[in-house]
Amino acid sequence: MPEIRGNEWQYVKECLDTNWVSSVGSYVDRFEKMVAEQAGTKYAIATVNGTAALHIALLLAGVQADDEVVVSSLTFIAPANAIRYVGAWPVFIDSEPRYWQIDPAAVVDFLEAGCRWDGQVLRNRRTGRRVKAILPVHILGHPADVDPILAVAAKYSLPVIEDATEGLGARYRGKSLGSLGHIGCFSFNGNKIITTGGGGMIVTDDAEWAARARHLTTQAKDDPIEYVHTAIGYNYRLTNLLAAVGCAQMEQLDTFVEIKRRIAKRYREGLISSPGIRVPEEADWAFSTFWMYTVLVDEKESGIDCRGLLRELAQRKIQTRPLWQPLHRSPAHAVAGSSPCPNSDSLYDRALSLPCSAGLTDSAQDYVIQRIASLLANRTPSRSVAPQS
Repeated sequence: MPEIRGNEWQYVKECLDTNWVSSVGSYVDRFEKMVAEQAGTKYAIATVNGTAALHIALLLAGVQADDEVVVSSLTFIAPANAIRYVGAWPVFIDSEPRYWQIDPAAVVDFLEAGCRWDGQVLRNRRTGRRVKAILPVHILGHPADVDPILAVAAKYSLPVIEDATEGLGARYRGKSLGSLGHIGCFSFNGNKIITTGGGGMIVTDDAEWAARARHLTTQAKDDPIEYVHTAIGYNYRLTNLLAAVGCAQMEQLDTFVEIKRRIAKRYREGLISSPGIRVPEEADWAFSTFWMYTVLVDEKESGIDCRGLLRELAQRKIQTRPLWQPLHRSPAHAVAGSSPCPNSDSLYDRALSLPCSAGLTDSAQDYVIQRIASLLANRTPSRSVAPQS
């Protein structure tokens, strides 16, 4: 749930008092500067949501109809949808099993072995289509290992679009997510670590891309007075009213991250010894926000699968949720075709996200931990003991 505890009311009231409520106003500019500073990029362009940011980012990267874009399989559906918006095709890549992010080795293998390079264009050997970009998704607040991806992208002149929509405040080898590739995208949906109710952001160091993003997100209007449009544009700008909420939320980002990490620590301490529960890891090269605290449930060890545990917890007024259906399994993207992604399938089968909003109290968290421990204690299969000689 969103946590509204700062200057949100004050800033929104100022918008209402001054009538600056639409897509122009000081809070839009201020919000963009705050996010750019956090991301460590020169430019930020606010959008109506994270999916819009991804759509524009793909256009900036030059992705065209019938191109292919390499993307994570285990993620929310938005990046795959955005790829289809531009008429391109997603190539789904499996997760790695330790941190659950896109597998960099699988990305490299596809580009090196699954494609052919003629010195200018990289083409998928199976489909013959041009591979135009790589879109790694940092899921659950933990960064993907992008150095190998950036290296192979440079080899084949592929732009890297970071989907950091779940990763605001997280860092990879000391650098903020969103600044690692050529362009990054954030989301400020109601369930994100900070929210504007809706909203998104494009970040980049490329001045030309930033200017074009600002142009495309405002209906591509070319003349400040006359309604002249020389390109197809989009009504993707964020309103000043929502940007005001974003500014107040950004002022609290460090506090929210600290709270999220404390919640993760308490869950780890409370659940790590529970039979059949695997708690998430944090890589030594990562700083995770633990945006969505997700555990894996081993049915053989715990005596219950993750959906069964979800239902049992729901009966005790505890809301949990599974991860997204892997996109290589999505009926909406079946026409894209896909290679097997067994790690993504396994994670989907076993993963369960626990309550972890910044407003979660210690007592409420203790209740969750205790209920899980109690359920597992009653269901854990008894282990046979060898007779003593």
